[in-house]
Amino acid sequence: MTIAVGDRVAVSGAAGFIGSAITRLLVKRGASVIALAEPGGDRRNLRGLDVEVREADVRDALAVRRALVGSRFVFHTAAVYGFWARNPATFHEVNVEGTRNVLEAAAAEGVERLVYTSTVATLGLDGTARGKPATEDDAADLSRLFGRYKQSKYVAEHEVLRASAEGAPVILVLPTFPLGPRDHRPTPTGKVVVDFLNGKMPGYVDTAMNVTHVDDVAAGHLLALERGRPGRSYIVGGENLSMCELLATLSVVSGLPPVTLRLPKALALAAGLVSETLEGRILGRHPSVPLEAARMSTTAMIFDDSRARSELGYRSRPARDAVEDSVRWFVDHGYVAPARRRLLALG
Repeated sequence: MTIAVGDRVAVSGAAGFIGSAITRLLVKRGASVIALAEPGGDRRNLRGLDVEVREADVRDALAVRRALVGSRFVFHTAAVYGFWARNPATFHEVNVEGTRNVLEAAAAEGVERLVYTSTVATLGLDGTARGKPATEDDAADLSRLFGRYKQSKYVAEHEVLRASAEGAPVILVLPTFPLGPRDHRPTPTGKVVVDFLNGKMPGYVDTAMNVTHVDDVAAGHLLALERGRPGRSYIVGGENLSMCELLATLSVVSGLPPVTLRLPKALALAAGLVSETLEGRILGRHPSVPLEAARMSTTAMIFDDSRARSELGYRSRPARDAVEDSVRWFVDHGYVAPARRRLLALG
């Protein structure tokens, strides 16, 4: 199956970090893109793109159905990605019910293939502490599936798998931790870069993550649609780096001093508990250190994307390239304080 010039392709969450990267790649391929955009949402990532914007809150089944009219293919990337929300029910409403609405609308409109953006957060990580990267076959330990984001994406993923079992032509893509341009919010991964650049990272926890470029993640989505097997999951990632290695790369790319203080995992968990209790529950504002983020920082998030490489032909650039593009974008778009910006020595 191939995305041909002029094909009508819908992208939910098209203005988001991953969604906009997919949208840009589709435009380059000559597709006629329907960009589903949240009413009142930030659409900066769609500026200058030749796309048809259709407003649709994925929680509104009728709006989603109208937005998908005429689509041959669908990429469903819209989700609440974060570690805290003032209204925790939002995670379920958007990530689960929204996914259900997209699946039902795609079926009603006769969509030929749908690619669902899941997350590696739904996988089991029992072996990663011993240095064994997780794969698509590692089932999550539900007792350790902390936080509304992970829980809602786990349920949503099983809605997709159930639809597949009933005959829906769906493929699942599980991105690792993307970096790169157009991360306006920024995402939790991008926040690591911003905090480092602004000198707000006094120390680090000995953990690890798989870092990839957002444009490679987008390419992986298109490969999944064209070459993937319906009902199959594909991790799309890059390089597994320890947090020490990631911070060292940030130091080399930016010219800023490295972060060398290693913090105990117990301290990170305590900080998360205090921050979420005082800031989140009592003051009603976003915690500086969400508890779910603290828990994630104590877990080695390393992955093996061999399946995508062998079955889809997926490839990724070096993690340093992703870090460099991320740093330059955040610097160019005002995310770094002037005093810190004067210290930079970008190549």
